[in-house]
Amino acid sequence: MTELHLAAALNDAGWHPAAWRDPSARPSALFTAGYWGDLAAEAERGLLDFVTIEDALGPPAPPGGVTARLDAVLIAARLAPATSRIGLVPATVVPHTEPFHVSIGIASLDHASRGRAGWRPDAAPAHHAHAPHFGRRDLPDAALLGEAAEFAEVVRRLWDSWEDDAEIRDTATGRFLDREKLHYIDFEGEHLRVRGPSITPRPPQGQPPVTVLADDVAGYELAARAADVVLVAPRSRGDAVTVVAQVREAERTVERTGEPLRVLGDLVVFLDAVPGAAHARLARLDGLARAAFDAEVFTGTPGDLADLLLDWREAGLDGFRLRPGVLPADLAAITRELVPILRGRGAFRESYGTATLRGHLGLPRPANRYAVSDPGRRP
Repeated sequence: MTELHLAAALNDAGWHPAAWRDPSARPSALFTAGYWGDLAAEAERGLLDFVTIEDALGPPAPPGGVTARLDAVLIAARLAPATSRIGLVPATVVPHTEPFHVSIGIASLDHASRGRAGWRPDAAPAHHAHAPHFGRRDLPDAALLGEAAEFAEVVRRLWDSWEDDAEIRDTATGRFLDREKLHYIDFEGEHLRVRGPSITPRPPQGQPPVTVLADDVAGYELAARAADVVLVAPRSRGDAVTVVAQVREAERTVERTGEPLRVLGDLVVFLDAVPGAAHARLARLDGLARAAFDAEVFTGTPGDLADLLLDWREAGLDGFRLRPGVLPADLAAITRELVPILRGRGAFRESYGTATLRGHLGLPRPANRYAVSDPGRRP
C-alpha cells in the first residue's frame, strides 16, 4: 500500500477563532519560542512530512480571535535547529513582500535546516486590505494570481542564480567565489523586473518545495505553473475525484513538465477518543465565537478520521494537510492516535527514510537551470 503524505498546519492556538479560549490551549505561551518548538517536536514525533506556518500582514482572525502574530519565516528559522527531520514550510504574503527577500529567507532556512525548508506563497484576496501598510498599489483580484506566478518564478530563478559549486573558498588565492558560476536572472514580466543574482548560495535542496493552496481552476493552474505541492479542499470522496481530475487537467493546460503535483487534501480536524466529544467541543467554541466555524471540519475519533483519509486517498489524493482545531490537543491526537492507526493499516511510515523535505515528498533534486556543462570551463 502506498504511504500517505501527512502534514500539519500550525496557526496560533489552532484553526478555530476561539481556540485560544479552550481549556487545553496555551494562550500565554503563543509568542514564545518554546511554544512553537513544542508543536514542531510533536509533529516530528509523529513522523509527519512537514508543518506549515501561517503568516498575515494584518489581524488574522475575526473579532474574538487571536489578532497578533509572529513572523512565519522567523518562526521556522527558530525551529530549524530544534528539529532534525521534519519539513518547515512558512507562508509569505504576496504581493506585499519582495521576491528577492523571500528567496534569500527561504534559502537561508534551507541552509539552517540542512535541506528541510519549503515555501507557501499566499496570494489570497483577503490580503488586499493590508496594502496601506506598505504604500503599494492594491492589485485587482484578476491580477493577483498573475503576479503570484511571476513572484514564484523569480524566487525559483534566484535560488538557481548560484551554481552548486560556485563557492571555491580558496584561502591561498583569496578566491571565495567563481564569479562565472553566479548568474543574472534578468527577469522581466508584466508585474516584476528582477536582475539578480541572489546573495545566498543555492539551497541544499536546489529548489525547496513550493506549496500552493488552491480551490478553483485558476488556483490549480497557478500550482501547476509554480508549485510542487497543491493543497485542495474537497468536501466528499466524489468531490475529491473531481478536484484531482481538475488538477491534472490544469497540469496539461499549462504544459507542466517533470514531476506531477503532489495533491494533498486540506482538512480542519477536531479529534477525541470518545464518540461525540469532538463535536461537542466544536459546538462550545462556536458558542464562544458567536458564529459557526466557516470551514470544512471533521469531528470524530482518530479511527473515524483514518477511515475517511484512506477512502479519499482512493480518489487520487497523495496525502493530507491536517489543520488542528485546537493546539496542542488536536495535534497530539494526530501524532499519538491517528498516526499509529494509519501505520497499523500499512498507510504511513515507520520511520523517516530521508533527511530532506524533497526526499519526504519523493521529489528528486533538480538540476540548476543556469549551469553550463563545459568540462573545459575554468573552475
